[in-house]
Amino acid sequence: MTKSPVTFPPCKFPTHSEPRVWLLTSGASPVSIYLCRQLLAHGDSVVLCVRPSDVTVSISARAVDFLAFWDEEVLVKHGWRSRARMVEMDARNMSQCQAAVAQAVAAFQKLDVLLCCSSEAIVGTVEELGASSRTAALIRDQFETNYFGHVNMIKAVLPSMRQNGLGHVVLLSGISQRYTITGSTEYAQWLTQRCSRASGYSWAWGSLGYEVAPFNIKVTIVQPNVEINVLTNPITTAPQQPQYSREKNPAPLFREIIEGLLSRLEPLFQSVPSESSEGHESSARFSSDEIVTTYPQMSEYTRRQLLAETINALTAIGGHDNPPARHIVGHEGVTSVKEKLKTVSEELEDFVEASCAVDIDGESGSPQQGKGDNDTV
Repeated sequence: MTKSPVTFPPCKFPTHSEPRVWLLTSGASPVSIYLCRQLLAHGDSVVLCVRPSDVTVSISARAVDFLAFWDEEVLVKHGWRSRARMVEMDARNMSQCQAAVAQAVAAFQKLDVLLCCSSEAIVGTVEELGASSRTAALIRDQFETNYFGHVNMIKAVLPSMRQNGLGHVVLLSGISQRYTITGSTEYAQWLTQRCSRASGYSWAWGSLGYEVAPFNIKVTIVQPNVEINVLTNPITTAPQQPQYSREKNPAPLFREIIEGLLSRLEPLFQSVPSESSEGHESSARFSSDEIVTTYPQMSEYTRRQLLAETINALTAIGGHDNPPARHIVGHEGVTSVKEKLKTVSEELEDFVEASCAVDIDGESGSPQQGKGDNDTV
């Protein structure tokens, strides 16, 4: 039975005196396409940064979707041509980031909101990702995209925002940095995100917020459910080693979890092997003996349901005069974070005596001794 079309609920926008200018770092991603549609309909201007591969139809269905949106909706159907720009850019290249910002400012005279939404996921165990120089390079490349690419974009936009006396940097992260799922040791994105996103986003971006606050520049980390970044961006799998196959390893590893999830989407999904070999059966996609990049595909109905909460959060927060430093998206995400904080609090109480075993006497300035005279510090 055909599902009825799903539309986004009316998006909320903060009060502003004039149209804003947005720059989206991953313009061809589903998040950027749906957000761009809402922003242009609201009257804002948008600059979409895309990699050359994102506009090459022969590479993936993702490029087909983006070009259809750009050619049919932006340029023809809605007449948004004057308020939209597409710029080819790889955020891993600092000079290209600077050129993209320069084009945005030249076209619209300012840049109000930067949305850093580039992301890549890697599936593989520590051993599998260290099996060869090619698999080891996957993690380095992911750091370049997920963290250093965003650093480059922020460095490129800050001079313009500082000159204008206002700006808002929004970073689309995920709640994966706040908890661990079963089998997450196999999911390299959870490993690298805890360094490149959890550490980088929470520490570097938290510090950045204080550094740029005197220039009236705000910084917000938006954290949707893990499915947003995983199912709307490329997933690269390393060759599976025999000891981690389901026959020999009973643990519910993430390779199996993501394979089961993607196999239920409609239509299934399209993959592009990193080597010259052609397609594989979906049941063996993540147990292949080569590096494979997958672009998750889903129906329009499913995609709209998946992204609705995140899009509404971005439109409500982006460009706000007093935005939150961190925002959790959706009831499920809020519940997950609360449960994690509860667990951390319980663990802290269990070992609070060990944490405070050696205290400093405020009067004498000497350590307070424990129960035994032979205790050492």
